Amino acid sequence: MKIRQETPQDFKSVYGINHLAFELEGESQLIEKIRKGNSFVPELSLVAEQDEKIIGHILFSKIKIIGESTYSSLALAPMSVHPDFQKKGTGSKLVTIGLQIARNLKFEHVIVLGHKNYYPKFGFQKASKWKIRCPFEVPEDHFMAIELVEGCLENKGGLVEYPPVFYEI
Repeated sequence: MKIRQETPQDFKSVYGINHLAFELEGESQLIEKIRKGNSFVPELSLVAEQDEKIIGHILFSKIKIIGESTYSSLALAPMSVHPDFQKKGTGSKLVTIGLQIARNLKFEHVIVLGHKNYYPKFGFQKASKWKIRCPFEVPEDHFMAIELVEGCLENKGGLVEYPPVFYEI
């Protein structure tokens, strides 16, 4: 399996993978809208490829944490794996490599709204640990953050501000 940056030739496959994985078009539409906005980071839109076929996708995009000051961050959303390749390590490789690329790009932290038993294995913890709040009601243990630079979230609590496209879907 190869993890690489998404190219425009991958867009149709990425749309299909997200539609299959989530059984809805919302995530696929969200990706298309993020690609067109200021929050898009092309280096952090990654695909998993096996035998020249796209089997997974992950997207990290810019968000803000608004507290006493405003802090730049990343949202990990969405991530999808073709149903035939789930539970085989594809998602884990996408997350691990994505977080490493984010570190290399000098991002300090990432926020995720996801499965409480999946993301902690990568180091994600409840965002409430740092007084980071979600802008909509979600279970506390599903809204998580990870420091890519140790200690970088200390005293940076506040409300996460997602780009408007997150609310359009």
